[in-house]
Amino acid sequence: MDINVSSEIGHLQGVIVHTPGHEVSLVNPELKDELLFDDIIFEEDARGEHLDMLDIFKTAMPENGKVFEIVDLFRETISSSDARAYYIEQLLREFPEYNLSAIEQELLSLNADDLLTFSIQGTLKGSKEFNLLPTPNLLFTRDLAAVVGDSILVSRAATDTRLRESLLMETLVEYHPLFSDVKKNAIRISGHQSIEGGDVLVESDKLVLIGMSERTSFTGLMKAAEGLLSHGVETVLAVDIPKQRSSMHLDTIFTFASASECIAFPPAIMEQKDNVVALQKDGDRIVAEHRSDLQKALKEFSGRDYTFIKCGGEDRTSQFREQWTDGANVFALAPGVIVGYERNTKTFNALIDHGYSFMNQFEFVEEYSRNPLVLSEENKIAISFQGHELCRGRGGARCMTMPVSRAK
Repeated sequence: MDINVSSEIGHLQGVIVHTPGHEVSLVNPELKDELLFDDIIFEEDARGEHLDMLDIFKTAMPENGKVFEIVDLFRETISSSDARAYYIEQLLREFPEYNLSAIEQELLSLNADDLLTFSIQGTLKGSKEFNLLPTPNLLFTRDLAAVVGDSILVSRAATDTRLRESLLMETLVEYHPLFSDVKKNAIRISGHQSIEGGDVLVESDKLVLIGMSERTSFTGLMKAAEGLLSHGVETVLAVDIPKQRSSMHLDTIFTFASASECIAFPPAIMEQKDNVVALQKDGDRIVAEHRSDLQKALKEFSGRDYTFIKCGGEDRTSQFREQWTDGANVFALAPGVIVGYERNTKTFNALIDHGYSFMNQFEFVEEYSRNPLVLSEENKIAISFQGHELCRGRGGARCMTMPVSRAK
């Protein structure tokens, strides 16, 4: 598979996901805040909702399209003794407080399934002393990395709660054959810097947006921008967004829907001024130039006049309610073919007002399982799917996906 993403909306050909497993059932009310969850999730229903979402993806993707489960990729990777040793070495280095060096040889001798269980659920067979917290946020694969053109930006989580996921992703990029062609172009964030994939939006292979959020530090953003600008990107738009739980990443308040349309949460995007900086390379220097707002900056550097469709529609209360339930966090399967939670009805109504036809998940799968999906500027489709349990994790369709291949 050609690992390349040159826009947010190119026809999806390959995507990495994680269907929720037992790790979400290990989140109890006392741990939920530490594990970055606002509520506890019922595993069986969350799995069903996620698998239904994947049915939409598979229906919309071309015949050779592929949905990768990240646990399958990781299992394949750590079957190699070199990859297993690399991953465990990073665990020992990044989490000295767990004293994992005491069981290093035991970890090295684990089979792939048991090491996978230890990594995701935090449980080590036959041991209570070395149990770790689970990693329920693995559901949100978007945050682990971002493919930009033929490069890959490997994220580094802002919190220890998600750092194990970052180490997992680093191991995949280094050792799994899926990434063999792009690992030479890997951009890595280290030390106390942080960046997460939810803050990285690819307008084109020449223009990338990065949110400076509560999860992406200034130094992480600048390191990522330096790497991208050295790998073919011409402009990085740094977008300063509110540092708060409700807008933890740029994609919680802003996403691309078509070649000329975006979904935006008005208070944090459309009503903000002086919050965008254009970063470009001039020789060995990065030059930063202030821009008044995101819409104008997008037009200037993309040459496209984007329409911003309001998350929640015109009603102020609905805007806040639906942003909270990821109304702005849509995922494009193709230009103008997008997926979002069905509960965000006002956002869907706004999309209908902008020429989208509306289909629920079952209608879409039934229709396009029998007939090929014809892509055109006129055939814009907004697809709803049920996510009553998934929504409790505070992440929408874009959060739960890491595209690795899109049509150019």
